[in-house]
Amino acid sequence: MTTTFSMYSASIPVFKQILNSLHAILDKAEAHAADKKIDPAALLQFRLFPDMLPFTRQIQIACDFAKGAAARLGGQEVPSYEDKEVSFADLKARIVKTLAFIDSVPQAQIEGSEGRAITTGSGEKTKHFVGQTYLFHYALPHFYFHATTAYDILRHNGLEIGKKDFIGSY
Repeated sequence: MTTTFSMYSASIPVFKQILNSLHAILDKAEAHAADKKIDPAALLQFRLFPDMLPFTRQIQIACDFAKGAAARLGGQEVPSYEDKEVSFADLKARIVKTLAFIDSVPQAQIEGSEGRAITTGSGEKTKHFVGQTYLFHYALPHFYFHATTAYDILRHNGLEIGKKDFIGSY
């Protein structure tokens, strides 16, 4: 019996599942801030520790890793997004834009990308990978780290969310 491995199935549906969950969590965070009379900026700029990035940046970076992985695995240029989000609505719009982009990368271009040469960064930060190593050892771990940190920031601030909210539906 031959088992085939799908780079598409290991990437795009995973990114979509968690990005959709983050979108739903942002709805809950916005409602929580309104109900508790919390200035949304207090949540959007909250950090778990002073040397960590704030909530807004966690969402931006999670989106960046999803779109970057889709583009690189699909052999496309990575689109550049300005980091100008200042509200829950802005962050939800970024997630929607990211979902639209990753949906636009044809599955056929991602399949078979296990051995594709992928380079990230520049100068001293340049990293070279093959597709499968890039996805499993770089893109997905970074994506999950930032998505989880965003979840943790909201949970720490009293938002009543749980594992089902983070995992979402699949």
